[in-house]
Amino acid sequence: MTESKINSQAPETLEKIPEEISVEMRKIAHDLSNALEIIVQTSYLLNTAHLKEPASDWLRMLDSGVEKAMSLNLALRTYIKEHTSH
Repeated sequence: MTESKINSQAPETLEKIPEEISVEMRKIAHDLSNALEIIVQTSYLLNTAHLKEPASDWLRMLDSGVEKAMSLNLALRTYIKEHTSH
């Protein structure tokens, strides 16, 4: 099933993740959020250092990766929430 078909279904018709798996998935997603927060804060602090080239380019690459990782983590957490009973 495509993602758009899954998301367009009513919540009660979505296939549910078994409880023991969803608990572990929530734990991993939470731990991932904590690890990403360290990276986000480090990136922020590096941005205050006014780095010169090429380090400023590397920091922009880091920031781009951080944004993508945060977006993916949010999508994962949303998916888990939508596909669990709790």
